[in-house]
Amino acid sequence: MTAEYVQTDQFRGARIHLCDLAGLEIRDCEVDGLKIVDCYGSDVYLGGDFQRVVVNDIDVTAYVDAELDRLHPARVLAREATTVDDYRAAWSAVEQLWESTLERARLLPEAKLHERVDGEWSFVETHRHLLFASDAWVGNCVLEEDEPYHPFGFPAGGTPSEEAAKLGLTLEATPTLDEVLTPRLARMSKLRRVFDSLTDAELDRVCARKPADMYPDREYVVRRCLKVVLKEEAEHHRYAVRDLAVLEKAGVL
Repeated sequence: MTAEYVQTDQFRGARIHLCDLAGLEIRDCEVDGLKIVDCYGSDVYLGGDFQRVVVNDIDVTAYVDAELDRLHPARVLAREATTVDDYRAAWSAVEQLWESTLERARLLPEAKLHERVDGEWSFVETHRHLLFASDAWVGNCVLEEDEPYHPFGFPAGGTPSEEAAKLGLTLEATPTLDEVLTPRLARMSKLRRVFDSLTDAELDRVCARKPADMYPDREYVVRRCLKVVLKEEAEHHRYAVRDLAVLEKAGVL
């Protein structure tokens, strides 16, 4: 049975030497200052939000970022949005991406859309997460709705189950893609209305609420809340098409 270590700091500052770490997976962890030196192997994969990555003494950060931006230009629109028109353009790009990707996904059997590729969220779970993101950052924080969270919402990995339950989320639910898309597409239509009516003054308004109780107490400004949603949409679309390609390939073997 695979050993699991959750929410522990026992490895902080540790030195692992002459050990067999084949198959080791580090997920949702703080890795500031992590070093892998004089190691060997194949199929090493890194994924996450890294400020600086050095491989064999070469800083590859700028190269990786540029290549991701080339392959997924919506990332640039989301990241660099400043004006009202920028925000609208970024959301339009997101809408177009998901429209074509949903058509592509529907060509696969429903069961495939519930499969996890390499332990990542399934296609359905991805849309559940984006449902939660819009509910938290827009429905609750920006619009201050009375009941912003849909039960199918899927918060970030590592969210304590008791915190999810407080929001009325049913993490163990197994809805179909269409059952998730009903509220998900409704939220996307709501977001379109938000972006269409956006003004400079609204962008700089300080929200009276935070996304959810589990988020830190700090100042949440509308422009930041909307940018979080845009980035979530762009990045998770990138993950979704990456995994769809694997599922499609498996279907023809």
